[in-house]
Amino acid sequence: MPSKKSPTVLLISVFHPELVRGGAQQICYELFCELQNCKDVRPVLLASVDSSYASLYKSGACITGFDGRKDEYLFLSREYDGWWHRISDPAMVESFAEFLEQIRPDVVHFHHFLTFGIDLLTLTRRVLPKAKIVFTLHEFLAICAADGHMVRKNEKSLCRQASQVRCHQCFPERSPEEFFLRKLWMQEHLAVVDSFTCPSKFMVQHYVDWGLPRTKIHHVANGQRNYAAGLVRNGANSGYIARNRFGFFGQLVDVKGVQVILDAIDILRAGEFNNFKVEINGGNLNYASAAVRSRIENYTAQEAERPPKDRIVSFNGPYEVSNLANRMARVDWCIVPSVWWEAFALVISEAWMFGRPVICSNVGAMAERVRDGVDGLHFELGDAASLAATIKRACLEEDLWNRLEAGLPEPPSSALMLEKFREIYEIDLRVLAKVS
Repeated sequence: MPSKKSPTVLLISVFHPELVRGGAQQICYELFCELQNCKDVRPVLLASVDSSYASLYKSGACITGFDGRKDEYLFLSREYDGWWHRISDPAMVESFAEFLEQIRPDVVHFHHFLTFGIDLLTLTRRVLPKAKIVFTLHEFLAICAADGHMVRKNEKSLCRQASQVRCHQCFPERSPEEFFLRKLWMQEHLAVVDSFTCPSKFMVQHYVDWGLPRTKIHHVANGQRNYAAGLVRNGANSGYIARNRFGFFGQLVDVKGVQVILDAIDILRAGEFNNFKVEINGGNLNYASAAVRSRIENYTAQEAERPPKDRIVSFNGPYEVSNLANRMARVDWCIVPSVWWEAFALVISEAWMFGRPVICSNVGAMAERVRDGVDGLHFELGDAASLAATIKRACLEEDLWNRLEAGLPEPPSSALMLEKFREIYEIDLRVLAKVS
């Protein structure tokens, strides 16, 4: 009799959330943890690292275990070509193929190709012709060479459609023909994917217009464990309470828009409106542009020089999900000022867990998720004056916070996300798996 084995799901993550914080890697790890709770499936995680964690690199090693944990591995990425998104070191490619041969997964679920190489999709198909390949699109990197954000580099405006000429305008050193070839290269390797998923509905049409088959794309919202479970929610109050504490949670990189908050604060200060506080929570400042990094560093220094009574901004540094309860308790509102579309904006879910209405840019996944005037507030993308007016309104309008807090939806759960992916994997995780 042939023996039965549990199906193996290999999750491929750009970075490990305990090494580099970010939404894509956090969601991949949430799914990994949910799969670990499934009795009849074996999840395996392969997360990349780059040269910023040089101490993790061992001589001659390409893939190593992570911190002694079962079925968690690190891909020690190197010699990565950020234009073609491929690794030129043959030893890395060979090690990945050997890893696939050893693990023999039934499902390979890529949560990115960054730091791995998009050609590893095709390699996976060659090594595992019967495995199901799933790819979660966390941004527009296949479409957009500008870090996948679809933001015009010179104008800093949103881009709604990629083309050879438009992309050449952002990268004048690259000919239009190079963008034509880049698209062919991306689509060739993505063609081996069985199912794509997008965390927000608005992303789907972008990828269909670009060339992915609509029948292959599924909407699966990013789910998380409820980090506020068991906590008493600080809800509406029958009397008036000033709701004038604002928080930013995220990476301190250009597209997350911290600079818009700082500009808005300057506008309010110039108008002598000072009765509010802003807490900045985040790290990865080293990934910001020189201009944004300088802006944040200078603002931090200037704020520290003010008398304590005149300080509005607190820079609290990086945080983990275990810190969320304490940091959310210090704010009434969460500001999501991203200057790109956002694929999902995980921080919105985190704010909802703790009963915090969101003030966000009025585009993309943010506008899809946050209903203006119902459970949060919108402001004009990248417009510091618009954000300043919204902050002032949030501070002064009686009962606004109570009304919006009462309308907050439940954030998507990691358990529901697992159910959706189980359907896409076409593996019933509740019963014993297929005969090997």
